[in-house]
This record gives sequence, C-alpha cells and structure tokens, in this order.
Amino acid sequence: MTKTAYFDCFAGAAGDMIVGALLDAGLELEALRAALQTMDLPGYTVSAQKVRRGGMAGTKFHVEVAAGDQPHRGLADVEAIIESSDLPGRADVKAKTIFRRLAEAEAKVHGIEVEKVHFHEVGAVDSIVDIVAAAAGLELMGIGEVLCSPIPAGCGWVEAAHGRLPVPAPATAELLVGAAIAEPIAEGPTGELTTPTAAAILTTLSSGFEPIPAMMLEAVGCGAGTREGGPVPNLLRVLIGRRDEEGETDTVVELSANLDDCTGEVIGSAVAKLLEAGVLDAWASPIMMKKGRCGWMVSALCAAADAGRIEGILLVETTTFGVRKRLCRRGKLTRRHVTVETAYGPVRVKVGARGGRDLTASPEFEDARAAAEAHGVAVREVLAAAVTAWRTAGR
Repeated sequence: MTKTAYFDCFAGAAGDMIVGALLDAGLELEALRAALQTMDLPGYTVSAQKVRRGGMAGTKFHVEVAAGDQPHRGLADVEAIIESSDLPGRADVKAKTIFRRLAEAEAKVHGIEVEKVHFHEVGAVDSIVDIVAAAAGLELMGIGEVLCSPIPAGCGWVEAAHGRLPVPAPATAELLVGAAIAEPIAEGPTGELTTPTAAAILTTLSSGFEPIPAMMLEAVGCGAGTREGGPVPNLLRVLIGRRDEEGETDTVVELSANLDDCTGEVIGSAVAKLLEAGVLDAWASPIMMKKGRCGWMVSALCAAADAGRIEGILLVETTTFGVRKRLCRRGKLTRRHVTVETAYGPVRVKVGARGGRDLTASPEFEDARAAAEAHGVAVREVLAAAVTAWRTAGR
C-alpha cells in the first residue's frame, strides 16, 4: 500500500508550516536535524515547539539564523549547497527541482535568464532549510505520494524585495499554473496566504490537487504559521495514511487547441515538438468546427508543473490564439520494465499490473526495430516474439 501525505491548505501554506505539519504528524526532529547538518550551510539552528492557533494545537518550526548579512544566492549556489549534502532517499533531487522551478518562475516574471536570478528572500538560509527539510522529511517518513487540496493564494498586497506586489505575488502565481486554486476565504485574512516557497514545494511534489482521498488514516499533523488571531486558524494540516495500490492514480493537465487554418505538416511537427518536450502523450483529432469547417484538435497530457511550458509550445508551433487547460484525474496500471530473451536478442517489455496481477505487456518499439534491422526480419515478428517470451517466462 502506498503511504500518502495529503496537505489540507485550508488557511494557506508556508515552507515552515509544511515542515511543522510533518513534525506534528510524527517526523522526528533529531533525524531531520541530522539530515540538514549534512549540508555545507553553516550559521543556523532549527527547533520546534507546540503552539495554539485559533484554539487548535500545532507545531511551529523555527529556523534561527546567526546575525549577519545573508548573500543573495543564485540557482548554482543553492544547487551546490544541496549537492554537498548526504540527504535521505531522493530528497536532494526533489529539493533541487523545487529551486529550479523557483528560478524559472522568477526568470519569467522579471524577463531575465534563469542563471541570472537571485532568489532574495527565497535564497535566504531559512528558506533553503525549509525546502530541504520538507523534501528530507517526506523521505524520512517513507512518503511515496503527495497530494494537496486546492490552494488559497490570498488577496491584497505583499511587501517584497522588489517593492509592493499584488497577491498572489507574480512568482507565486507562475508556480500555481496548472494547480487548483481555492476561492478566497469568506471573511478571512487578507494578504499572502501561500508563500512562493510553499507554492514551489507543493506544486513540485504533489501529484494532484483534489479533495481528501480514500485511505487508511495513520496520523494527522498541523504546522503553525506566524500569524495569530483572525477567523481561521493559521495552520496547515497534513493527513498521512495508506492507499490501496490496486493500480495507480495521478492528476495530469490536458491542454488542447482547435485549428482550422493549419497544415497537416505543421500539425505533425507540433505534435513531434510536444513529444520531444517530454509530455505524457500528444495527439491530433479531426473535428467539425463552426460553419461546417473541417479542423483539427491538437492535445497533450503533461504534469501540472509543466503546463505553462507546454502551453508555450502550442502557442508557438501552431496557429491557435488560445489553449484550453483542465485537470484530469487519471487511473493507470502499475508499470515496470523487464527484459526478455528472443531469437533476435534481448527486448525490453513494459508490463502493466493491477492488484498484483499482470494484465498486459508491450514490447519497447525501438528495441524491436533495432533487433529487426539487425536480423533482416519484420518488426512485427520481433514484437510477437517478445510477447511470447514474456508469457513463456511465467508473466
């Protein structure tokens, strides 16, 4: 069964609230501190304390930074710090991915190259610690899946290094592209409810933004923010449980555009560009448009974090003036790859299973084509041989 962490952002989220929620749900502070100490990042200490927000108890995660000016760090500086560590599991990869998305968002907002971005607040020691602690904490707790509620961004204005900015701040808004955003809280607080750090963590690590899923609940934790008072407790709740691994589910973004003034060659090229960009799938379907015009709908599936980039490809590579986007909850088979021996050599086979039972197998086409060319036979013969070998091997 998959161990799932569901972040319930009923009052927004911040980096320290994410870590506090994990600590409140059972993450050991000493284990987290030991992981953080493997980074080449001196001059800080971490602690946690129980607090109350609006009558509810939670854990406040503190990062105390030694006195002195902190440098404005670029992406390369932050990546070097993370690479210097010995973090558990894939925490280093996750943390670096979060910071790269932050850099890409800042670069787009300010119209500069990613390498020239300086993170300002986000690059400060406390934010580096928050992001790495979130990634390491999930690994230490054995979390295999992260899900999230729709995220409230807030309203009004926020003061930042670049001056007064509307909420959500430009970088936060960019990071939330492809995610579900919640309506403003009725009679709730104004200002920034979700910080750029939290937006980067949640949108990078979450596989979906949806209501609480069905699962066997094991623990609940609340991470406390700094703000006190108000009609809504300033807490971020995490629910940790186990979900049946009968197949898998995730949330993807489907993008589509209708075209009636685009040639087949251009459409084919656009689909190829989408596939090269790493989408989960891309296709073109014939449609009937207004006034009886024949047209095409070009579509692509991608992860929520990639929606903005893929939208850009559709706008550049086709004649469309707009792209539709919608979140899709997807059920899929659990997948694994095996290599089978055939008369034409080894061929990789992708196997799909549900509930522990193998249901289907699909040979990798490029392996089959290479084997067919090497032996002077038809590709379909190699494909059939690979499936037979898989069945003979006992599936």
